[in-house]
Amino acid sequence: MSHRRFKPVAEVAELNALYGEPGEASLLKVADRLTPSYRRLIDAAPFFVIASAGPEGLDCSPRGERGEAVRVLDERTLAIPDRRGNNRIDTLSNIVRDPRVGLLFLLPGSVTTVRVNGRAMVTLDGELLESLRRDGKTPRSAIVVTVEQIYTQCGRAIVRSELWNPAHHVAPGEMPTAGDVLVEQSAGRFDGEIYDREWPERAAKMLW
Repeated sequence: MSHRRFKPVAEVAELNALYGEPGEASLLKVADRLTPSYRRLIDAAPFFVIASAGPEGLDCSPRGERGEAVRVLDERTLAIPDRRGNNRIDTLSNIVRDPRVGLLFLLPGSVTTVRVNGRAMVTLDGELLESLRRDGKTPRSAIVVTVEQIYTQCGRAIVRSELWNPAHHVAPGEMPTAGDVLVEQSAGRFDGEIYDREWPERAAKMLW
């Protein structure tokens, strides 16, 4: 189905007329720094997604680790270690050319999510990278985010999706694997079975 059949909303005023004024709480919760409550939430979140923009388009990348997924440097500054991955460096490349970023933090078991909007830079500062060392491995770079806005997000999406309900978790073997996708994308040329079989051991050796 082509999106061209749908009439787009062309003016923000049309949306304002449809939705009305935001509630007091949705405006009151916005801060320009990490207040004590926001600091606790950020410290407790093991997983977040970072959105960035570049000349090629937009990118949204998952990040996380148990125990300090980000380092709070001060009430307006966050440091994100760039742990080992697939070396696509989409987020890093975007930030070098456009510093605007958005982060969404999730806390397992909680309906509270936290949004951060700000500006970022990629740094190779040796002292900072060494402080972010984990399991004997120092990240090759880090993202430093200057917080411009931070606020909690309405929890209805978590409630509606039942995200944390184990009864709705995907069972192993029910969904396509990364290897299945690679086979599909390569028209059968890629050996997805070997990729899936070797991935756990490979990931364990290259986690940090």
